Amino acid sequence: MKIQPVKTSYFKPKENLPLFIKRYIPALKEGSILAVSSKVAGLWEGRIADVCSREKLIKENSQLCIKTALCYFTIVDGMVMTNAGIDQSNIKGKLALLPKEPYKTAAKLRKELCAIYKIKNLGVILTDSMILPLRTGVISAAVGYAGFKGVKDYRGKRDIFGRKFKTTLVDIADTLAASAGFMMGEGRQKTPLAVIEDAPVVFTARQKKGELKYPLKDDLYYPFFKPFASSLKQSGK
Repeated sequence: MKIQPVKTSYFKPKENLPLFIKRYIPALKEGSILAVSSKVAGLWEGRIADVCSREKLIKENSQLCIKTALCYFTIVDGMVMTNAGIDQSNIKGKLALLPKEPYKTAAKLRKELCAIYKIKNLGVILTDSMILPLRTGVISAAVGYAGFKGVKDYRGKRDIFGRKFKTTLVDIADTLAASAGFMMGEGRQKTPLAVIEDAPVVFTARQKKGELKYPLKDDLYYPFFKPFASSLKQSGK
């Protein structure tokens, strides 16, 4: 698998994202996956706000919001993230918000890029930074994706000694997002895009938004979420 980060100019709010991508990536091969910063995708939709509204927006855009020493611990559309994905880095004097419906945004972008590049098998991942429990630093994850199956199921298959897997599922979408995010960087690199080639994925035009969502009561972290379970169920997450 090969990952090539793509350096660009600064992306302006409401700029045409497909044409911006075409400017810096003249050609995309059949079977490529394009990682796109969720910030750029949000700017495409004009998802910016005044800094003074930060706390209000974090609460409004979260299904669960708990203030901690460093940030707000939030759950957004079934994903654990800091500050509901609302960010001030690399945007002058404003707040950048996630796309309103990241999976729809990924699907729309994929459709337009398939037409521009005249290809059929193309994956799109919208990446954003997240923090893993009890681990130092951030890691990129997929807040939305389209064009490929995001989960590989090993249940029922056998390991090298013939033992059947009972619970193992591989999170392909977040794994690819983390790999691309590492190459794209978190600072002033100006690399909001990355092209992934030769990834061992199954391409599909059908999008299955909920395939990464795990049942709350079966989740490893359920004992910690249990006090908030009723509010999470009410939000449908």
